[in-house]
Amino acid sequence: YFPTTMNPDKKVIIDGLLEKVNNSPYVLVVDYTGMTVPQFSELRNRLGAAGAECHVAKHPYMKSPLAEAGLPDIGEGLVGQTAFVTGDSEVFAAAKAIKNFEKEFKKPELKVGILDGAILDADKLKAIADIPSREAILSQLLATILEPSTRIARVIQKKFNPDADSKSEEAAAEDPAAEA
Repeated sequence: YFPTTMNPDKKVIIDGLLEKVNNSPYVLVVDYTGMTVPQFSELRNRLGAAGAECHVAKHPYMKSPLAEAGLPDIGEGLVGQTAFVTGDSEVFAAAKAIKNFEKEFKKPELKVGILDGAILDADKLKAIADIPSREAILSQLLATILEPSTRIARVIQKKFNPDADSKSEEAAAEDPAAEA
């Protein structure tokens, strides 16, 4: 994309972007047209909490690192004022942060993304944002696994300590807020 006699400053920028792309399992492209500086700062803060970073770079500067990393060409998504989101954690958290921010401020707009070498359109990225995090899924799985043993423990407790169950029922009858 660039001649071999590239400006050293441009080379530093491109090398930095290449490092970000190589260290991230995904690249998301958002259109930030019309965002204010405080809004953009807030977006960066929310992405940071999700383990992601937002980078603004000229389109040709980003095309080169994507090509060098062996990622597909997303040239059609590189139109207008675009920012690039990369991260070292799951794409779900970053996509959810962008989607929630968009609901609140009507910007930025998810345009396109790359995940595991596949190009994803905005609709697929929004669907990914709706997937619970790994921790939430593991928590649900653990609750499902523990439910039968919890029931067995309650039955055993009721069998060997019938007074404990009636005491808890009496306490609930006296204090309806405790039941909730």
